[in-house]
Amino acid sequence: MTDQSEANPKLNRLKAICGEIYDLNTAAALLEWDQQVNMPPAAGQDRAMQIARLNLLAHQIETSTEYGELLEEMTSLRHQMPPESDDFCLLRVLQRNYLRALRIPDEYVEEFSRETGTAFNIWEKARAADDFAMFRPALERIFNLRRQYSEFFAPHDHIYDPLLEDFEPGLKTAEVLRIFAILREEQTALLQEIMAKTPPDSQILAGNFAADKQWLLTKESASLIGFDWKRGRLDKSTHPFTTTINLNDVRITTHIHENNLISALYSTIHECGHAIYEQGIAPELNRSPLGTGASLAIHESQSRLWENIVGRSRDFLTTFYPRIQTAFPETFNTVSLENFYRAINLVCPSLIRTESDEMTYNLHIMLRLELEIEVLEKRIAVSDLPDAWRSKMQNYLGITPNNDVDGVLQDVHWATGAIGYFPTYALGNLISAQIWQTASRDLPDLSQQLRNGNTVALRNWLHEKLYRHGSKFYPSELVQKITGSPIDPKPYLDYLKNKYREIYN
Repeated sequence: MTDQSEANPKLNRLKAICGEIYDLNTAAALLEWDQQVNMPPAAGQDRAMQIARLNLLAHQIETSTEYGELLEEMTSLRHQMPPESDDFCLLRVLQRNYLRALRIPDEYVEEFSRETGTAFNIWEKARAADDFAMFRPALERIFNLRRQYSEFFAPHDHIYDPLLEDFEPGLKTAEVLRIFAILREEQTALLQEIMAKTPPDSQILAGNFAADKQWLLTKESASLIGFDWKRGRLDKSTHPFTTTINLNDVRITTHIHENNLISALYSTIHECGHAIYEQGIAPELNRSPLGTGASLAIHESQSRLWENIVGRSRDFLTTFYPRIQTAFPETFNTVSLENFYRAINLVCPSLIRTESDEMTYNLHIMLRLELEIEVLEKRIAVSDLPDAWRSKMQNYLGITPNNDVDGVLQDVHWATGAIGYFPTYALGNLISAQIWQTASRDLPDLSQQLRNGNTVALRNWLHEKLYRHGSKFYPSELVQKITGSPIDPKPYLDYLKNKYREIYN
């Protein structure tokens, strides 16, 4: 990092402690990655204890007397620094994190890590057996712990606010609900308009797609959008995800279904969006709290930008669809690019969030947000979740799951304690359209570049405007700096209207 360390040994010491915390947190992340990719099932309880121990050690260092005193001494120094310098931004983030960490007892950190580590394995078994009752006691403990966590930050405007703050600094539940109300009204109206039209022929996507060929194709897609294989790897897991061990070790996973080519392909592109963001962070921010994405909504803006705005566009498919035809000629040799483009952009309410189309995706998020709030506020019990899920799916999307695997057990997030995470997915959609609108204005030949299979110009633009900054700036600041406006649903709604009215004539 560009710094004043040599002139100030205390600042140098503070950064050394940050490195220790970073090492412990990323060691825990590596254990969590292994838990979902390689670990034998019987090791779940022991792994939970190992992760809990690392998280506790990191928390104890972050709340230590020495750490607090060093931060206090840096307060006056910070105000002498340029406000966009690495050191100013680092001290600002450290102060925020420190004040939050002080409110959380060591015992809670250890218990929460242990419970969520164990719950993940229970969730996997419950999902395999389609047995929510098996998972319910663990989920009840997690929601109780999350209520307890919120109370550490009382008084608050809403019980959900402290949970949301962990994933989206500075954002309040009231603002999310306001934005979602706009989305709900306009997306529901547009969905009704589209569903009255004749849909594209999606049967052209049906077939049997060998796993080994899919694997090679997903790797091609990752390479095309710029994934650095020297600093990352691709594996398989139950639920696709991205883990950053450090800026030179960013790992993504996907899942492969032999009857569904689109699932693995676009899950991979989605996770690559996360990964190339992390791989693009300035090297001098490594091993510090600034060496990660600004927030989950900003992160999600990149996964959704690459997955949907780029990956499902005619421009990108001009280059990539011939590779799909080469891999699976028996299915696609007689299918035109235009028909393939329309088929993969079919609007069709789906039971599964990760496989839903752009028109309905945000409705899946609203459903989960509402359920989280209702359980936290004790308006419904955890035991009510399966039925409440079915009811909301019917109300929002007009479909009802026949089992809990396609319903309340489909997402890993609650098993890992990530309550407060889901809204960032929909917010990421909005930000992705704002960023794309700005990039398209700054790069007038962007469409032609993508048709030529060249993603470098877009990636370089994103690196300069977004990636290199890591978490130096708060999410609201970044959106304002890049696009000139706060988070705004209008560009995303305009993008949906223009795209899908054209596809549906």
